[in-house]
Amino acid sequence: MPVLASAEVVGEVSTVFKVFGPNDKIVVEAFDDPKVSGVTCYLSRAKTGGVKGGLGLAEDRAEASIACRQVGPIEFTGTLKDGEEVFKERTSLVFKTMQVVRFLDKKRNTLVYLVYSDRIIEGSPQNAVTAIPILPWAK
Repeated sequence: MPVLASAEVVGEVSTVFKVFGPNDKIVVEAFDDPKVSGVTCYLSRAKTGGVKGGLGLAEDRAEASIACRQVGPIEFTGTLKDGEEVFKERTSLVFKTMQVVRFLDKKRNTLVYLVYSDRIIEGSPQNAVTAIPILPWAK
């Protein structure tokens, strides 16, 4: 079973007012790569509000944005596999998830992170990518 990162909410903004239940919003979350110390990723995504959203029954949109940054010396704490899942979050009651996978571009000495949404029946081509060159960390 892969070790997945857990996210913490950095901030959020309301986008649509809902009379009943929470507002629709954009949430910014941060998580650290569980196998690469010194890397933090920031994920922004839509969260559906209203009564269904408040009860966890609404399906969130597939759009997301990601930015990963070097925040300390980069060290691998395990063996990296291309396309390895580092973060996953349910975006509907049963069928849909948003996930982040990591690739190592050895030729360019760069970590590449891809966020996308999938569904059991049909996925979404909506995605975002970010890359971090592996550089020495100034002390």
